[in-house]
Parts: sequence; C-alpha cells; structure tokens
Amino acid sequence: MHLLLEKFSPQDFADYFRLVGDAQVMAMIAERAIPVDEATRDYQQLLLSDAAHPDAGYFRILNAESGEFIGLGKLEIAADREDTAELGYMILPAFWGKGIASQVARLLVAKAHALPSLRRLVAIIDPDNLPSRKVLINNGFVSREFKTFDGLPGEVLDLTW
Repeated sequence: MHLLLEKFSPQDFADYFRLVGDAQVMAMIAERAIPVDEATRDYQQLLLSDAAHPDAGYFRILNAESGEFIGLGKLEIAADREDTAELGYMILPAFWGKGIASQVARLLVAKAHALPSLRRLVAIIDPDNLPSRKVLINNGFVSREFKTFDGLPGEVLDLTW
C-alpha cells in the first residue's frame, strides 16, 4: 500500500478522535482512551504546533489510492531544541501487522533528514511495545534509556546524524 502524509486541518478532528478514543490504540500510549473533551483540547494544541512548523508536526496517514484514513504520524520539533524532533505514530487496529508503521517511520525519518535544522530524532515507546521497538531499531534508532513519563514506563530511543 502506498501511503500519503498530509497535515491535519481543523476539519479532521473526527479522524484524530477515532485514534485517541480507541482503547486498543491508546493501550501502549496512555493506557486509556482519551475522552472527547480532553481530545478536543489536545487537538487544538496539535493544530497550533502544526502552524509553528510547516514541514513538521502531525500528519494524517492516508492510503494514497483511496484516501482512507489509517492513522497519525508525528514529527514534532522540540520547543527547547530546534535540532531535535520527536517521531511517533498511531495506527488504527484494522491496519496493524501490514508494515504500515515501518513505512511511516521511513517517511518521517526522510522528512526529518530534509529539514536542515534537525540533527536528532527521539522516539518514546512503552517498553512492552516490541513491534514499535523493532520498527524503530530497523530505522536506525538506538535505545538510550528507560524512564517514567507521567507515571507510565517509557523507553527512549534516538537517531542522530
């Protein structure tokens, strides 16, 4: 399947909420589905972040042929370090196990390399999320540390160039 990444727009909240409101998708991220009021606030922040960086931010993952929504890809530039961005992705369960995460990671790494200010990517995963760990390692990421984020366990991986 050929994928397309395009920025989220104000009209795309329903797609965003399909992801964050899904307990399966969020199990390894926040350990809970996000309620609509919280998701609405988070989505407004996502749109503000997107406006700050036209070539980075949050992207809808789409099937390039059908336009079907598949998930979210993130390349968020750090507020305190313009040379660092966080890479992430969320994919609807119907598309799990089809190599989409690997494609998305490759596309986001390529986007990062095209941004002259970036020199480092960071990814934070649940240590039990072995498929995501494998995707990141296969894209050149290296495990750096384990720590707690908002009371949840996390593994920090990075890629520098």
